[in-house]
Amino acid sequence: MEVDLASQAPAEVHADLLCIGLFEGDELPAPFADAAGAGDARPTYKRTALLRPGAPERVLVVGLGPRADFDPERARVAAAIASGQAASLEAGRVAWVPPDEGDDADIAAALVEGTELATYRFDRYKGSDGDDEPRPRIESLALVGASEAAGEAARVALVAARAANRARELQNLPANVVTPSYLADRAREIASAHERISAEVMDRAEVEKLGMGGLVGVARGTDEEPRLIVLRHEGPGETLGLVGKAVTFDSGGISIKPSSRMHEMKMDMSGGAAVIEAVAAIAELELDVDVLAVVPATENMPSGHALKPGDVITQHNGKTVEIINTDAEGRLILADALSWCAEQGADRIVDLATLTGAVLTALGSTYAGLVSNDDEWASRVLEAGEASGELAWRLPLHEEYKALTRGSITDLVNASEKRKASTIYAASFLEEFVDSKPWVHLDIAGTAWDVGREYVGKGATGFGVRLLVELARELAGR
Repeated sequence: MEVDLASQAPAEVHADLLCIGLFEGDELPAPFADAAGAGDARPTYKRTALLRPGAPERVLVVGLGPRADFDPERARVAAAIASGQAASLEAGRVAWVPPDEGDDADIAAALVEGTELATYRFDRYKGSDGDDEPRPRIESLALVGASEAAGEAARVALVAARAANRARELQNLPANVVTPSYLADRAREIASAHERISAEVMDRAEVEKLGMGGLVGVARGTDEEPRLIVLRHEGPGETLGLVGKAVTFDSGGISIKPSSRMHEMKMDMSGGAAVIEAVAAIAELELDVDVLAVVPATENMPSGHALKPGDVITQHNGKTVEIINTDAEGRLILADALSWCAEQGADRIVDLATLTGAVLTALGSTYAGLVSNDDEWASRVLEAGEASGELAWRLPLHEEYKALTRGSITDLVNASEKRKASTIYAASFLEEFVDSKPWVHLDIAGTAWDVGREYVGKGATGFGVRLLVELARELAGR
């Protein structure tokens, strides 16, 4: 999808479908008030009505509810609803008259995000027998009467949304396609396309030489070779460390998961996908920010070589861990990656991981869980989440939570036998490996897929890409 600005009056816009919003207490604009179908228009949030004024041929009215409730999130939802209507009408050229409420740049960006994210379809495995016709897609989106500032915001939003859709594609692809090596190849592809990005990929032997007992240990159970994927984006100032969990399939290992919905565990690499594609977007936007991205990638499978409950490993920073539950593998590979990232000079770190099912119980699919050792850094990440619509909610750290991670025969255990504070003590475990650097952990297990929001549906969401891009823009002073 391409985005441009249109300076003509709404009635003169050349589009297959013109979209306008309607607030409570407002009337339809004069050119469309007498059009066929105008009587069906209502300001009720999410309600739509199709008008046929003749010029343009079709106008979609989307209810926005009260003005006081309108914000960029409602704009994203409205745009997604309009995108669905456009698909059913086979409208390739869509135009939006941005609602005259709120910051025009923020609203324009949200309309672009909602449209682009809603156009994504994972359909590469459908239609081989000719029965499933591909759904028409929006080819262009015009913002009618938008300012130049809104146009720039729309450009940034389009880059970030496209990156999120690429992450969604990685999430949706099956685990027999997206292996650790596949993610490594994607990282190399990104580096080859951008001069400011370099890629380094370490194999099993190199990772073992670095003393990464977590990544090596988890990878013992699978025939797929593990990879430590590193992307560096050159820029001035402090180095932003990004770490993303990429378990390309998680069976649970010896502590095997129930078979119900295990197929979704191909998406246990969602954090890694978000980090990889966010770096690509940062480069495309030419942001002046120094980034060190580290993605530990492996499968977690049961076999005669797999980690067993009771085994002891040594992580990259020398701390020993007793394995209580092999399904708590994400924190083991993240621990190595976080330690190495801090050692390599990251000044501030954000990690993203589908780490605990407990965060879904606590926060549902509305917020990611955020845990941090630094109030100022946590606030900046929370603000980036608010601006991007990828929300996070901060959970507390406390010494009592650390007691749940202390081992009796080792420094740490990877899981507590007490069924409490699972999301928090998992993060507390990770804190042991950041070398006291300002650090934020985002548990995205509830937000990475099956959210149901209009612009991402019930499949993969690419959660975290737009948040990280917004954070990088803030650090770059944009």
